[in-house]
Amino acid sequence: MRAFLQIVAYPLEQYSTMLAKPIQSYRPYWAKRFGPAPVLPMSRAEMDALGWDSCDIILVTGDAYIDHPSFGMALVGRLLEAQGFRVGIIAQPDWQNANAFKALGKPNLYFGVTAGNMDSMVNRYTADRKIRSDDAYTPDAAANKRPDRAVLVYSQRCREAYSDVPLVIGSIEASLRRIAHYDYWSDKVRRSILVDSKADILLYGNAERALVELTHRIAKGEKVADIQDIRGTAFLRKRIPEGWSEIESTKLDRPGAVEKHVDPYEMKMGKADASCATDDSKPKTDLPDGAKAIEIVRKPKADRTKQVVRLPSYEEVANDPVLYAHASRVLHLEANPGNARALVQRHADREVWLNPPPIPLTTKEMDYVYDMPYARKPHPAYKNAKIPAWEMIRFSVNIMRGCFGGCTFCSITEHEGRIIQSRSEASILKEVEEIRDKVEGFTGVISDLGGPTANMYRIACKSESIEKNCRKLSCVYPGICENLQTDHSALIQLYRKARAIKGVKKILIGSGVRYDLAVKSPEYVKELVQHHVGGYLKIAPEHSEENVLSKMMKPGMDAYDEFKAMFEKFSAEAGKKQYLIPYFIAAHPGTTDEDMLNLALWLKKYDFKLDQVQTFTPTPMAMATAMYHSGKNPLRKVTADSENVPIPKAGNVRKLHKAFIRYHDPNNWPMLREALIRMGRPDLIGAGKHCLIPAWQPLSNKPVTTIRGEQLERTVRPRRVEGKKRKFS
Repeated sequence: MRAFLQIVAYPLEQYSTMLAKPIQSYRPYWAKRFGPAPVLPMSRAEMDALGWDSCDIILVTGDAYIDHPSFGMALVGRLLEAQGFRVGIIAQPDWQNANAFKALGKPNLYFGVTAGNMDSMVNRYTADRKIRSDDAYTPDAAANKRPDRAVLVYSQRCREAYSDVPLVIGSIEASLRRIAHYDYWSDKVRRSILVDSKADILLYGNAERALVELTHRIAKGEKVADIQDIRGTAFLRKRIPEGWSEIESTKLDRPGAVEKHVDPYEMKMGKADASCATDDSKPKTDLPDGAKAIEIVRKPKADRTKQVVRLPSYEEVANDPVLYAHASRVLHLEANPGNARALVQRHADREVWLNPPPIPLTTKEMDYVYDMPYARKPHPAYKNAKIPAWEMIRFSVNIMRGCFGGCTFCSITEHEGRIIQSRSEASILKEVEEIRDKVEGFTGVISDLGGPTANMYRIACKSESIEKNCRKLSCVYPGICENLQTDHSALIQLYRKARAIKGVKKILIGSGVRYDLAVKSPEYVKELVQHHVGGYLKIAPEHSEENVLSKMMKPGMDAYDEFKAMFEKFSAEAGKKQYLIPYFIAAHPGTTDEDMLNLALWLKKYDFKLDQVQTFTPTPMAMATAMYHSGKNPLRKVTADSENVPIPKAGNVRKLHKAFIRYHDPNNWPMLREALIRMGRPDLIGAGKHCLIPAWQPLSNKPVTTIRGEQLERTVRPRRVEGKKRKFS
């Protein structure tokens, strides 16, 4: 029996990631004799130079091919190469016809299709649905090098090129569209991407474990349609197999607030049961004479490995926003690999089946993935073209993946999971040395040691048993869980060893710091502030108002104030003048005009004048997207009568909310004056210190310039008209 089947056969209390077959333990495919390629081939000429007559797997991607572990196709390609397979890359093909998809010939095993590191719609469109003028993942940032909904288009072209070749889809675009999902760009609920792409199987989340097993089984002759027992996969089937018990999601969800974790080792005294009887070995009862007790026979606990949770069908969620929000809530509650069950959602006459999430990689497996012989540069075919995404990360190191924050507007947890997967210290330090020795242009500065967050490295639940039974959506909201160990000592030690490497002058931290976690370790904050900040440190409070933060599942401003005090204290001790760069979101579900006004007043109070503002974009599967579409709060049980959430959807409202954050920009003053008058706050218009904006308008209307979004701002002075300022009432 395969290792996967052994995993699901054990009860939860015996469940261990050690039962999953290590990805480095598979017997290599015969083609391993060719050895690793300098870079994975993108042409037949390169295949000929390697001595290949064909590719076993061809990966199609919407990004330029950069042979670096921060880019999905390179990581996946090198992983499959290490397993012995010949892997070719078709990067950013011309999708107008199938010719580009025949460039490497017919793959022996399958096509693997991905949109790239980003969702293609997020990549191509702004939050206001306008087409972007550049693409950071394309040579020279050229726009329009990938289609809308790239996974669908690429899949269709692969089928046209070779209709009999199995089709495997993955990446964040496919992962977050694995069930019926709200699509912001068409403003409707779309079907699972499995249905529309006509793919044979979908790999979601961190897919290395599923990918390796799937590929070896296909190579041994198994048909993709018969491979239905791998975690982290989704596929179509006609009916529920025999032996499975089905649970309606509407009967599964429980109302009420998140409860405190129960310690499974804690014994609490309660009423004595029959085994505690002391006389005649019979239980004591208060029954009257002649009455008989009815024996209660409890059913044995159901085998969760044979339970499937039925979500409302595509047709139901497409027509009922409340059911959509409910389905989103249940999906998130069934996301812990330790206790998640399979999910199924009907689409017409077919069932979209989701196996439970993948087992997280161990540290040894993470090292195996990141220690591949990456060239650490773009493919030579791009010559001297500048690829912005590569320029940004070329001197950075990814030390972990996953996030247990659970922020509702973010899809990291939905894609990578909330269990942190960390590399070993030795593997990370080795990569720093490789950057020093191999990457052209290295000046001694490592731009980042991080990941989805800067400071979750090796942080986990104190109890493996509690972690595997937990169903909370976040480990740090509404407060940091008492079962979460917050020790930053491993990260502190890593920082110190990394900056001690010969040839390394500075280690900067570019990933966002989870400040509510950081304040639990003042030693970490001191280490960070005094050695790893280059004058500015970005953090993300996202908002100042509690009712908005509660919809984001973000901490209140008390945690920000505590971190700010530490930051300033340790900066002063080091004799450095350093600044915090806070990030905020405009137009998030749950936000009112008054909330944005209060945020603007908070920014003015602390003299923040920010250039970069993020307007909320509803991305598939995010809980905030369910709020946006339904007007309901899926953080609690969702019914027709449950909490209504105000949604700033209209374009002029979204622009106003963004304008409040950029209150210092004269271009926004006319809109803000009109809004303040409408809101009954004309007292905030004028020259007083308490005022948000002035009553005059500069004729030029040129935006205020700032330095990196900080308060080092040049003042825009009014121009005079006939000796007087232009005034507005």
